[in-house]
Amino acid sequence: MVSQQPQRSRGVKVLKAISSPLRLQILNLLFDKNALSYTELMTELKMNPSRDAGRFAYHLKFMLKAGLVEADVEAKKYYLTDLGKMVLDVADRVEKKAVKPHGMMVRTSHLTLEEFDANKIANSLIKEAKVPAELAQKAAKETEKRLTKSKTKYITAPLIREVVNGILVEKGYEEYRHKLTRVGMPIHEVTALIESKEAPLDASAAIEKAGKVVLAEYALLNIFPRDIADAHLSGAIHIVGVGTWALKPNEVVHDIRYFLMHGIRLDNACQTVMAPPRDFKSTLSIAFNVLLHSSRETNGTQTYNYFNISLAPYIRGNDVAHVKESLRLFILNLNQHVDATLAIELAMPNMVSVKDAIGPEGKIAGKYGDFTQEAQLLASLVIDIFTEEGAIKPLLCPKLVIKINGDVLGDENALALLSKAHELAAKNGAVYFANFAKQETKNAAFSASGLKFASDSTGDWEADTLRTGNIGCVAINMPRIAFECEKDKNKFIDLAKERFELAARALSIKSNALKQFGKNSLPFLMQKANGDTYFRLENCSRIIKFAGLREAVEAFTEKRNESEESRKFTEEVIAGLLAFKQKLGRKYGKRLYLVVVGDREAAERLAQLDVERFGVAKVKFSGTRDKPYYSTLRRITLKFAHPIVAPSGTMQIFQATKGLNAGGSLDVYELDGADFTSEGLLDFTKRIIGSQSSEFFTYSRAVSYCGNCKKNWIGSVHKCPSCGSMSTITTFDRFAQT
Repeated sequence: MVSQQPQRSRGVKVLKAISSPLRLQILNLLFDKNALSYTELMTELKMNPSRDAGRFAYHLKFMLKAGLVEADVEAKKYYLTDLGKMVLDVADRVEKKAVKPHGMMVRTSHLTLEEFDANKIANSLIKEAKVPAELAQKAAKETEKRLTKSKTKYITAPLIREVVNGILVEKGYEEYRHKLTRVGMPIHEVTALIESKEAPLDASAAIEKAGKVVLAEYALLNIFPRDIADAHLSGAIHIVGVGTWALKPNEVVHDIRYFLMHGIRLDNACQTVMAPPRDFKSTLSIAFNVLLHSSRETNGTQTYNYFNISLAPYIRGNDVAHVKESLRLFILNLNQHVDATLAIELAMPNMVSVKDAIGPEGKIAGKYGDFTQEAQLLASLVIDIFTEEGAIKPLLCPKLVIKINGDVLGDENALALLSKAHELAAKNGAVYFANFAKQETKNAAFSASGLKFASDSTGDWEADTLRTGNIGCVAINMPRIAFECEKDKNKFIDLAKERFELAARALSIKSNALKQFGKNSLPFLMQKANGDTYFRLENCSRIIKFAGLREAVEAFTEKRNESEESRKFTEEVIAGLLAFKQKLGRKYGKRLYLVVVGDREAAERLAQLDVERFGVAKVKFSGTRDKPYYSTLRRITLKFAHPIVAPSGTMQIFQATKGLNAGGSLDVYELDGADFTSEGLLDFTKRIIGSQSSEFFTYSRAVSYCGNCKKNWIGSVHKCPSCGSMSTITTFDRFAQT
C-alpha cells in the first residue's frame, strides 16, 4: 500500500490540474498552437500582464509540477507533454459523454445517418491525405468546435469536408487540402443538367455527362501534376477527353478477322458469347457487336480497316439483294449507336492478297486475293447504301474512307467505284479519300478523324496498324504563345516546346494509367484468345495537335497566312518542334506525333478562354464574337470551275506544314456552291493523287435539312425554300467550328 501512495498522489495532482477551467484552457491552447511563450499564453488568454501575472504564474507552475506541461528553456516556450495530451483527450471524451443526448447527427456519403465522431475525421485525414496523426487530431478537434459553435441542425459529410478543408487552408496545409478535396457537381449544375431544354438529354446521357464531370475533376486533382492541370484549366493546352483520361483510349483500329476466327469473348468471364459466324448475316452481327462493346471502352471513333476485304469470303454465292439489305441494316444500326469508320479498298492491295482469308466458322477459305470480285461488290453496295440513305437527310455516321492505292486508277472496275464515291461526295456524303500512292502510306490505316497508323514502329504492318489505335490527344493553344512571346521568335519557339513537353507528359501519364488499369477498365478490348490479347495497347499512337496555328502566325507576323514571311515563320516553328520531338521520342514513346487534324472542342474552348483573358479586339479568331473558335485543320475553299483549281497560296500552306503527316493529316476541300459534279471532283482527286499534295482529304459543304417536308438544300438556310418552315431546319456541317 505504501508503494502505491506516490502514484495515487500524482494522479490526484493531475485531476486537480484539469479541475480549473483556466488550466484546461491553457492545455487546449498548447495543443492547438504546439508551443507558446509566457507572454503569448497570457495574450491568447486575454490576461493583463500587470494585473494577472501572479494568478497566471500559479496555474502554470501547478501544471509544470503535475507533468502536463514542459518548458523549453532555450526557446523560452511551453509545450504539452505526452501526459498532457492524454489528459486532454480524456477530458474531451468525458465532455462528449456528458452531452451525448444532444450530439450532432451526420448524413454520410454512404447514405446513412450517424452520430458525429471527430475521430472519423482524423482517420479520414490520415488515410486519404496522409496527414500526420497529431495534425489530424488537431484539425478534427477544431472542426468539432466550429460545428458545435455554429449550432448547425443539418450536418452532411460534404459540409464537414468543407470545414476541414477551410481549416487546412488557414493553417497553410494546402497540399493536404488538395488531396482531401471532394469532386462532384454543385446542386445548381445538376439541376440545370436534368432540366435542360436547349439540349434535352436522356437518362443515360445525363448520367454519363455527370460522371465525366466528376472524373475530369478527379484527373485534374489527382492524376495530373499541378503544372499540367493548371495548363489545361488556364487554356495553355487542351486535354481531349479529360473525363475518361485514365480509363479509355481515344481511338481503336479493329481487325475483324480476330473475331471471325475466335468469336467474341468476355475476358472477365472467360466465356464465349458469340461463336465464329457461319454466314454473312451473323458476320455483320459479330462486326456490330464488336463496335458496340468497344464503344463503351473508347472515347472517339472506331475504324474497321479492310472492311470489304475481310467480309468478302462470306458473300460468295449469296443473293446480292439479300447482302445489300443486310448491309443497309448494319449501317443504319451504326448510325444510331456507334461512332465508326468503315475503310473500303477499291482494288485488292498486294499485302492482303497473300494472306489467308477467314471464312464461315472461322475456317481458312483460301487467299483474300481469290475474293477480289466479292470485295469490289461489297464496296459498291456500301457506296450505294450511303448514297440512297443520304439522298434526303445526310448520313454522317458511320464515316466512309475510300482507299486509293496505286492499282485503282489502272483498274476499270476500281475506277468505276471511285467515280461512284465522288457522286456521293458531290452530294456531301461523309466520304474521305486516303492517298496510298506514296510508298510510306502503303500499309497504313486511316480513321475519319485524320489519324494515321503506319507500319513505322515494329516493322510489322499488322502489329502497327491493326488491333491498336490512339492513346489520346492534347492540343496546344498556339495563339496564346503569340500573345505571351512579346514578338520574340526564339521565345515563341521556346514556349511552344514547353507546351509540347507538357502535352507529351500528359500522354505518357495516360499510357501508364491504361497499362495499370486496362485489365479492369477495358475488359472487352483486352480479351484474349489462345493467349493472344486483342488490343495492342503498347503500339498506340500519342497525338499532339495545333489549335490556332494559322491565327498564331498571323498575330506574330502581322501578315496573311499565305505570305512568304508567314510561311517561313511557320516552317521554323514546325522544324523546331519536330527536332524537339526527336529528343523527347525515347522518353515519351516512339509513336508520339505532331499533327494538323480537326478538334472542335479544343477550337472553341481555347478561343473562348483567350477572348475572355485578352479581349475580343486583340484575339484573332474565326466565327463570331459570341461563338469564337480557332482553326485546327487545313481548309481550302474550291470555286466551281472547269477544271477545278485550288486557290493561290494552297501550296504555300502545304509546304509550310510538311512533316506533320507522320501521325495523320486531314485536308478539307470546301465546295463553294451547288454546281460541283462528280466528274469535276474525280478529276481534281486524280490531280491530288498525282501531285501527292494531300495524303488524306475530304470534300465538304453545309447541307440544310427540313424535317417537315423531308428535303435538303445545299448551304445554310434559316427558312425552308419548299414549305417555309423555320423551326424544323437543321444544318449539317461536318467541320463547323474547326
